[in-house]
Amino acid sequence: MSRPTRADAQPPAPHVADSHELIRVHGARVNNLQDVSIEIPKRRLTVFTGVSGSGKSSLVFHTIAAESQRLINETYSAFVQGFMPTLARPEVDVLEGLTTAIIVDQQRMGADPRSTVGTATDANAMLRILFSRLGQPHIGPPGAYAFNVPSVRASGAITVERGDKKTVKATFNRTGGMCTRCEGRGAVSDIDLSQLYDDSKSIAEGAFTIPGWKSDSFWTVRVYAESGFLDPHKPIREFTKKEMEDFLHREPTKVKVEGVNLTYEGLIPKIQKSMLSKDKEALQPHIRAFVERAVTFTTCPECDGTRLSEGARSSKIERISIADACAMQISDLADWVRDLDEPSVAPLLTTLRQTLDSFVEIGLGYLSLDRSSGTLSGGEAQRVKMIRHLGSSLTDTTYVFDEPTAGLHPHDIQRMNDLLLRLRDKGNTVLVVEHKPETIAIADHVVDLGPGAGSAGGTVCFEGTVEGLRTGGTLTGRHFDDRAAVKETVRTPTGTLEIRGATAHNLRDVDVDIPLGVLAVVTGVAGSGKSSLIHGSVSGRDGVVSIDQSAIRGSRRSNPATYTGLLDPIRKAFAKANGVKPALFSPNSEGACPTCNGAGVTYIDLAMMAGVASPCEECEGKRFQASVLDYHFGGRDISEVLAMSVSEAEKFFGAGEARTPAAHTILDRLADVGLGYLSLGQPLTTLSGGERQRLKLATHMTEKGGVYVLDEPTTGLHLADVEQLLGLLDRLVDSGKSVVVIEHHQAVMAHADWIIDLGPGAGHDGGRIVFEGTPADLVADRTTLTGEHLAAYVGG
Repeated sequence: MSRPTRADAQPPAPHVADSHELIRVHGARVNNLQDVSIEIPKRRLTVFTGVSGSGKSSLVFHTIAAESQRLINETYSAFVQGFMPTLARPEVDVLEGLTTAIIVDQQRMGADPRSTVGTATDANAMLRILFSRLGQPHIGPPGAYAFNVPSVRASGAITVERGDKKTVKATFNRTGGMCTRCEGRGAVSDIDLSQLYDDSKSIAEGAFTIPGWKSDSFWTVRVYAESGFLDPHKPIREFTKKEMEDFLHREPTKVKVEGVNLTYEGLIPKIQKSMLSKDKEALQPHIRAFVERAVTFTTCPECDGTRLSEGARSSKIERISIADACAMQISDLADWVRDLDEPSVAPLLTTLRQTLDSFVEIGLGYLSLDRSSGTLSGGEAQRVKMIRHLGSSLTDTTYVFDEPTAGLHPHDIQRMNDLLLRLRDKGNTVLVVEHKPETIAIADHVVDLGPGAGSAGGTVCFEGTVEGLRTGGTLTGRHFDDRAAVKETVRTPTGTLEIRGATAHNLRDVDVDIPLGVLAVVTGVAGSGKSSLIHGSVSGRDGVVSIDQSAIRGSRRSNPATYTGLLDPIRKAFAKANGVKPALFSPNSEGACPTCNGAGVTYIDLAMMAGVASPCEECEGKRFQASVLDYHFGGRDISEVLAMSVSEAEKFFGAGEARTPAAHTILDRLADVGLGYLSLGQPLTTLSGGERQRLKLATHMTEKGGVYVLDEPTTGLHLADVEQLLGLLDRLVDSGKSVVVIEHHQAVMAHADWIIDLGPGAGHDGGRIVFEGTPADLVADRTTLTGEHLAAYVGG
C-alpha cells in the first residue's frame, strides 16, 4: 500500500483566516481616554484594572462593546433599526477584530414591583406552561398562572368594514392569574395616620406633623381650620364620624377663606397627590424621610403575598401550586422539578432543570423565584443575567463583565473564577473590569489604566501578564499583594444597639447586640442574611443614616454640584456679590442659554441613525447666557467655577475674597471620600460605579445621625482606594459616630473593632449568627468560612 509523499517537509502556511487573533484599538478618546491604543488577545481572559475613574469602563464598555453592538444593529434593515436603541460610533480611530459582544453589567434590574427573579430569567414562563399542562384542576392557558395578566371579560358589537359592512356580536374572555386586590404586587400600601397628625390636639393647636405644614399657611392648615367642615378647636380624636370622613376623604370642594376661593380636599388624597405620587429619590431629604415613615406596605390579605388569584393557587402538581413552587428556595425547587417524570412535557422539564441548576451553580440557589428583582444587590443582578449564558453553545463571542465578584464573599469568588475560565475555555474572549486580586490573578492578559482618575487617568500604564504587573511599578502592581494586618487594639464600645427576634427573609429568630461607638462589620457568605438583619432591623431606626447600594438618579443635566447641594451656596454667593437673583446662576433655570436650554450641546435626531450632539454655538458649551458670564465672584464666572475640580474649588472657596464656608464644607467631604479630581459640572451619567458610590457617601455624611450603616462601600474601589476609605471610616468613628458596615473585603474585616459573622451557608442554610467578636478572635477561631479566609488573608 503506497502512501503519498510530500515534496517538501515545510509546514503548511497558516491560513489567512487564522491571522485575526487580536482585537485592535487605536486612538480611543471616549470620556477621559487619552488616545489609547492597545491589542487584546482573542480567546483569552483579559482583566482591566486601575483606580476608580481611570477609564476602564470607557475602554471596555463604551468603546469595544458599544461598537460591537452598533455594528450588529447595522446588519438589520432600517425599519427594524427604528425600533432599536440608536448607538453613536465611539470616538476611536480604528477598531479591528471585533466579535459579537455579550454585555453582563451591574445595572440594577428594573425595580418594577411586578418584576421578580422568575420573570427576569424565563423560569416563571416555563413554570406557567408546566402548570397549564399538568396542573389539577386545569384552569386555563399559561396566562391563567401569570400574576401580570388580569382577567378580562367583554361583550358588544363590532363593525367589520370589508366590502359590505357587517355588524357582528362578539364576546371576549381571558383568564389571568393576577390577584385583583393587590394587582399582582403582593403588597398593599397604607398610610400611617399617626405620622400625619397628633390626634390628641386640635387643628388650632398645631395637630399636623407633616413637614412644611405651618399653622399660618394659607394653602394647607388654614383651609382645614376655616373650611366650615370641621371644628378647629376640637381634638381630632373627638371628631364625629362625618367630620372624620370630611377630614380624611372628602372629594375636592370649593371653599372661601377670608374672601379667597380655595379648594378643600380630604387629607389622604391631598398627601397622595402632593408627596406620595412623586419620585421618592427626587424629594428633599426631610420629605423623603417623612414619606418612608408615613407609607407602610403590608402583605396583601387576599393572596397572602403570592400575587396570584385564587384559581391559580388552587391548581396543583403533586400537592404543590405555582405559588408554592415560586416561594421555594431555588435549590429545593430544582430537586422537586428533577423528581417530576412526565414524557408529554419532557423537553420543557429538561430546559427548566438546566435553568434552575444554573442558579445553584452560580451561587444563587438561596434565592426564590418570587423574590422582587429590585431587591437584588448589583452583584446578584449581574449573576442572574449570567444564567442564560452558562449553557450557551455559542463560541468565539466576547463576554464583557463589570466586576463579577461584587457582593461576593471570598468563599464564592473561587466559584465565579471557575465560571469565567469555563467561558474562556469554550473558545470565547472574556473581558473583565475588576479590582479583586483573586480575579486579576487568573488573567491571561492584564491591562492597567491610570495612573490616576478623571483627567489624570485615561492612559495604559501596563499591558502584559500578572507577574509583569506585580513588578511593573504601577499603582495596581504596588498594591497587588497588600495585606491589612489585624488590629492589635480595638476600641471600647460606648453602648449597644439591640436586635431581638429578627425573622426577615431567612433569619432564624436572631438576637444580637451591635456595639456602638466602634467600627462594626457584618459579614458572611452571599445570601446568609446580612442585609436582612441590618436593613430590616437597624436602618429604619431614629438617628440611623443608611447608605445602601441603590443607584443614583440623575440625568445628563445632573452633576456633583447639583447632586450634593453644592450649587445652592455657590449661586447665593454669586447673587450676593453681584446684587442679582440666584436663579441666574443655574443652567436649569433663568440663566440657561436659550439656544441649548442650558444643556451645553444641541442634539440632532437622525431617526434610526445615531443622533449627533454638537457643542452649542451660542454659549460654546458653557450652558449659560452671555450676560450671566459677565458676573464674577472671586475673579471667576460661574462656568469657570463649574469647570473646576473639587480640589481646586476647595482652595478657591476656602480662603480669600471667594471664601464661602457652606460650599467649602461640602467640598471637604467630597475630597474626604477621594473625589478631589472630579469636576463640579461633570454629568453624573459619565461617573463610574465606584465614583457614584462615594458621591452618595459624601452626600449622606451631611445628615444628622449617630449611627451610619454602609452597604459594601468597597464596591468599585481600587486596592489603593480601600486604604483611603478605611481612613474615612476611622475619622467617622473618632468623631463620635457609630459605623456598621456590611462587607466582604478582608481589609475592612481586619480593620474592624467588632465582627458579626452570619451563616454558616446561604438561604435556609444561613440566617444564624455563627461568630461575634474581634477580628483577632475570628482568625484564631477559624471555625467559620469567613474565619478561614481572613486567616489566610492576614497570614495567620
